[in-house]
Amino acid sequence: MCQPANLKQSVKEEGIYGVLPYIAPEVLHEYQYTKAADIYSFGIIMNEFLSEEIPFNDIPHDEFLAIKICKGLRPTISKDVPNLVTDLIIKCWDAEIKNRPTTKELYQILTKWNDEIKNIEGSKYSEYSEYSEYSEDGEDSEDGKDSEDVKNSEDVKDSENGGNIQNSEIYFQIKECDKIRKEKFKNRSNEDKSKSLQTHPQAFYISRLLNYKNLPKPVNSSDLSSFQFGSDANYTVQSTSANPFQIKF
Repeated sequence: MCQPANLKQSVKEEGIYGVLPYIAPEVLHEYQYTKAADIYSFGIIMNEFLSEEIPFNDIPHDEFLAIKICKGLRPTISKDVPNLVTDLIIKCWDAEIKNRPTTKELYQILTKWNDEIKNIEGSKYSEYSEYSEYSEDGEDSEDGKDSEDVKNSEDVKDSENGGNIQNSEIYFQIKECDKIRKEKFKNRSNEDKSKSLQTHPQAFYISRLLNYKNLPKPVNSSDLSSFQFGSDANYTVQSTSANPFQIKF
């Protein structure tokens, strides 16, 4: 995302250009772009999209943040992001580039999840369409009967899809997280909404030259709080370590 993938990798002695929260720690440390660094950046963007929070928008984007990133600090992960996706995001953030998924692995994982969701939702839509066509024929349209039939149709639909849903962990997690998200927005005060939109005056979201010297060697934090989970988060997520997450696909 920083340069063409086929461009020869080289160390930029003058520093590197980019937006600090999205730059992989090894790039900050060595001034060298890599394909694995793009995976890190993708994880940041994926989390920003799902958590609906701009990374590190409440603190200065300076050398101190660069040091913390090299020491394992990562952005907030919202409690309403599915666990499987959380695991994948954290794996993208691993300080050890060999532990990050490749673009091919990411494609396979995301495609598998997408296919599972589409198959289940498509099955539900197909069954609903069949019921709608049946109702439009004018049959069984007595008062109250249509609504009862809709409910019965929903019950049958859920029952028939039960096996698919149980076999799709990502679908189940998304549905559970949707409930959490709806509750979160219902209880969110105007003050909270205002705070989330406030950006620190020294937080810069434009590409600029970054040439911090003598940054520490990138490591993973052993402290889960480095991912800034809320205290009410219900995750049992491993910290990134020498043993990366095993995500099956």
